[in-house]
Amino acid sequence: MRVSRYLSFWAVLLLTLLLAAGAAAGEMGWWWAVLPGLLTALGIWDMNQRSHAILRNYPLMGHFRFLFEMIRPEMRQYFFESDNDGAPFTRKERSLVYQRAKGEVDSRPFGTELDVKLRGYEWVGHSLSPTIIASHDFRVTVGAERAQPYSMSVFNVSAMSFGALSANAIRALNRGAKKGGFAHDTGEGSISPYHREFGGDLLWQIASGYFGCRNGDGSFNEEKFVAQATSPQVKMITVKLSQGAKPGHGGVLPAAKVTPEISATRGVPMGVDCISPAAHSSFSNPIGLLEFIQKLRTLSGDKPVGFKLCVGHPWEFFGIVKAMLQTGILPDFIVVDGSEGGTGAAPLEFVDHVGMPLQEGLLLVHNTLLGAGLRDRIKIGASGKVITAFDLARTLAIGADWCNSARGFMFSLGCIQSQSCHTDRCPTGVATQDVGRQKALVVPDKAERVYRFHESTLHALQELVQAAGLPHASALRAHHIVRRTSDHEVKLMSDLLHYLQPGDLLNQKYRYPVFEKYWPISRAESFHPAAPIQAGA
Repeated sequence: MRVSRYLSFWAVLLLTLLLAAGAAAGEMGWWWAVLPGLLTALGIWDMNQRSHAILRNYPLMGHFRFLFEMIRPEMRQYFFESDNDGAPFTRKERSLVYQRAKGEVDSRPFGTELDVKLRGYEWVGHSLSPTIIASHDFRVTVGAERAQPYSMSVFNVSAMSFGALSANAIRALNRGAKKGGFAHDTGEGSISPYHREFGGDLLWQIASGYFGCRNGDGSFNEEKFVAQATSPQVKMITVKLSQGAKPGHGGVLPAAKVTPEISATRGVPMGVDCISPAAHSSFSNPIGLLEFIQKLRTLSGDKPVGFKLCVGHPWEFFGIVKAMLQTGILPDFIVVDGSEGGTGAAPLEFVDHVGMPLQEGLLLVHNTLLGAGLRDRIKIGASGKVITAFDLARTLAIGADWCNSARGFMFSLGCIQSQSCHTDRCPTGVATQDVGRQKALVVPDKAERVYRFHESTLHALQELVQAAGLPHASALRAHHIVRRTSDHEVKLMSDLLHYLQPGDLLNQKYRYPVFEKYWPISRAESFHPAAPIQAGA
C-alpha cells in the first residue's frame, strides 16, 4: 500500500534523476529536468506539510482531488446536468431567461419534460371562454392616498446593492428598467451614481445600517435622507426588517472590500468594516416601526413608504398589525421575502433553515391584513425564486399585488449560476468589484436583455391570464391554480390554503390554529408575546 500511495512521487523523482544525469553527461539541456524537479520539490513539501492529510499520504496525486473538487460544479453543470436538474435554478429555467433576454424563440417542442404525476406539480386552470387583453403592461398603484403615488409594474428588479453587484450591472439593470417602465430596488447599499445615470425608477431600501442617510455612529440622519428621498427618481422607500437570504442576521462588508465608491455611496469610512446590524436603532417595537415609517413618509414629501421582511415568529407580525389598528398609521405596502430567495451570501444554516418560505409568509401576511380589515389599503409585494410567468401567476394568485425578482434579472445580465458571488471572482462581471472582470459586462447590450426579459415574461403572463379567462393579472386567485397532491388526486390551491374572511380577526373568528394561538398574545407595544408560548404551540 505504501508503494502505491507514493508511486507518483517515486516516478517523478526517478525521472528527475535520470534527466539530471543526462544533462550532466551533456546529452540534453538542464531545462529538461526543471519541471520534474519542481514536481519532486512539491512532493517533498506535500509529505512534510501538516495541513492536508491527503497530501501527506498521497504526495502529488492528492492534488488531483482538490482540482476535481474545485471544478466539480462546472463539470456537473456542463456535462452531467439534465434540463430539469440544477439548483437553485434548473438548466431549463436559466435557459428560458437567457432566451427571453436575447429575444430568441422560447417555445418547447414535443411536450413537457416534467412528470405531471409527481406530487406538487401545479398548473393554471384554463377557460373555454378565454379573454383578449389589450396590453401586457400590468400595473398596480401603490400609495393611492399619498401626494406622490406610484403606478408600478407587477414585475420588478428585486433588492441588490451596489457593492454586491458591479457598477456595470447596476447601470444595465437601471437602463433596462428605464426603457421597460419598471422599478429597480436599490438594495440596502443606498443609491450609487450608477443607479442615477439612466434615470430608471428607484425603490430606495433603508436597512439597519442606514446607508446613504447615516451619522458617523451609524444612526439615522434626517437631512441626508431628505436629500436622497426627495429626488424625483425615487418612487418609494422600503424599511428593510429582514431578507430571505439571512433573516435575523446582520452583515459585514470587510474593510478590504470598501472601495472609495462604496464608501461615498454608503457613507461609511474607508479602512473600516462596513456593518449592517441585525436590528434597527431607530425603533424597537411595532409602534416604533410605524412611527418611523410615518416619519420617512413626511420627510420624503409624502411618497409611498412600507417595509420588507422575511416572516419569522408570527406573533411579531401580528403585533405590527395590531400597532396599525391602534395607531392608525398604515404602511403603504409590505414586501414579503421568501426564505428561498437570496442573492446575498449567508451561513448555510440561515440559507437552509431560517425564515418562512414565500408561500407561507405571503399567505400569513395577506390573511392577517384581510382579517384585520386592512388588506384593501395596503399593497403586498413578493419575492423568492420568481422568474417565469407561471411563478408570477402563482404568487399573485396566493395574495401578492406585484412580484420582484433578483436572480432572474441577474440571469438576464448573463449570470451563469457559478455561485461565486461572494468571492469577487464572478466570471460574467455581474457580482464583482473587480474592474477588469466587470468590463466584460457591456452595458448597452445587457440593458437591452434586461428590458427584453421583463417584456417577454409579462407577455407570457398576459397569455396565461387570457387563457384563464380573466380580464387582468390582478384577478388571479388561488382557485385558478391546481396542485397534484398524490398520484391519483389533485386539488385547487384554494382548497389547500387557508384563507380568512375580511374582519375575522376583529371579530375574534380565528378559524385556524396560527391565529387562535398567537393573535391574542401579540402586542403592539412589543415584538415579544404577552404570555409565554405554551408547550406544543
